Amino acid sequence: MDDTEFPKELIEETGEAKPERIFESLYQRLLNMAVNEKIRLATLGNKEARNLLIKDPNRLVIHSVLSSPKLTEDEIISFAGNKNLSKDVANIIAGKKEFLKSYAVKVALVNNPKTAVPTAIKLMPYLTEKDVRNVAKSRGISSVVVAAARRIITQRAAK
Repeated sequence: MDDTEFPKELIEETGEAKPERIFESLYQRLLNMAVNEKIRLATLGNKEARNLLIKDPNRLVIHSVLSSPKLTEDEIISFAGNKNLSKDVANIIAGKKEFLKSYAVKVALVNNPKTAVPTAIKLMPYLTEKDVRNVAKSRGISSVVVAAARRIITQRAAK
């Protein structure tokens, strides 16, 4: 399938929000696509297509979305902090060094309860005092991560 076979509303970046009914029709189209078509669309598609495809249960599709050359840092931050996405999304983002160069991505991953506990703990020393304190007060993430944040606060205070 070449890019001419995808509808233009799935390929072109417009920068404007799509009306709800158009968004639903895009979702219906995606449901009927084969995995190889979804992978190709993840690479060629626009922001709306990537936002729909990141929710796909197939890891190959998720990998394709996160490897898209059109992917922006804002989208990565959004995906990293989205608690409704699968654990695979957080783990793939945490495994890519180019994504972890962004401080906002690190903060989003640490605050996401779906991020693996060892990963969140490994990222925590890179956070500022304020962000570590917010993690220490958080009720939405693992108690192990909260305890690690408190330990870091104590260690930093002792220095």
